[in-house]
Amino acid sequence: MAAAAAARLGAAVLSHDWAMSGLRPYPELQVALDEMDPPGHRPVGWSILQALARAQLRRGSSVVLDGVARAPEIARCRTVAEEEAARFVLVLMECHDVALHRSRVEGRQREIPNWYELNWDHVLRARHTWVPINDADLVVDAAHSIEQNIAQLERMLESVNPA
Repeated sequence: MAAAAAARLGAAVLSHDWAMSGLRPYPELQVALDEMDPPGHRPVGWSILQALARAQLRRGSSVVLDGVARAPEIARCRTVAEEEAARFVLVLMECHDVALHRSRVEGRQREIPNWYELNWDHVLRARHTWVPINDADLVVDAAHSIEQNIAQLERMLESVNPA
């Protein structure tokens, strides 16, 4: 979905896992991230994405951020967009069909250099700590076909950003 939005907007996709993969070859950084309270992987990754997004927005380019964002990360992204006079659109992808979600996670190969493939236990922990986001501009059901979801995304983007 991030790639579809980026293609529609002519934007780059900045992904949390890709950003953090650049830090993995440095064991000292991994120790520091693990020792942060709470662990720093999520906030540091989102801080990197926000800085890169700000740079793109200042160039006049659209940007798509891709990752599991919780309320604090969303609030900081909104602030960056506001400070840079950019429109912020939040798309939430959900999958209430647990069996389907599991099959997709277990069958996925993202092949991000220096990054690990998420396993179902990791995703299950995230699902159990997830606090629903109530102010998304679009909620997409991952159980629907990718074509259906892209069409829904296209309609929403057209309404907020007419060509």
